[in-house]
Amino acid sequence: MNAIFNHLHHICIVVHDIDLTQAYYESIGVGPWVSYPPLVDYADLEVPHRDGFLAMQYRVCNLPDVQLQLCQPNADPSPQRIFLDTRGEGVFHIGFEVPDADSAQAAAEVVGLDQLMRGRRTNGTGFNYYDTQAEAGVVLLTRSTPPSPQQA
Repeated sequence: MNAIFNHLHHICIVVHDIDLTQAYYESIGVGPWVSYPPLVDYADLEVPHRDGFLAMQYRVCNLPDVQLQLCQPNADPSPQRIFLDTRGEGVFHIGFEVPDADSAQAAAEVVGLDQLMRGRRTNGTGFNYYDTQAEAGVVLLTRSTPPSPQQA
């Protein structure tokens, strides 16, 4: 097993209306939800349709073992928008936590995974989306989280 896919972090669900979806989850006891901060702190960003990527709305719910994410793309033809328009609402990607985003990207290349999208903050943390939809039925993602202020 490739070590970059052994620490599940989140499941991201693309939706048409983030407010209605959040309300539904809350009505069945899944919550609380918080807005994910804007995606503007990525100094190095390789994504199709940058404006669409930066405009996406995210909400997250931290459950004991995994984070759920809701994503509402705008009208720009981002991969998430294309997924929503062609497949409907559903799981767009599964995210895995890694210690180092660059090392994860290199490990993915070794096993033949093509990069779909990539982003890095100035401190080197960030994300890698891999083009695994056709083979895995879902996009896989690795992410490294910035250290908390207590760890810095």
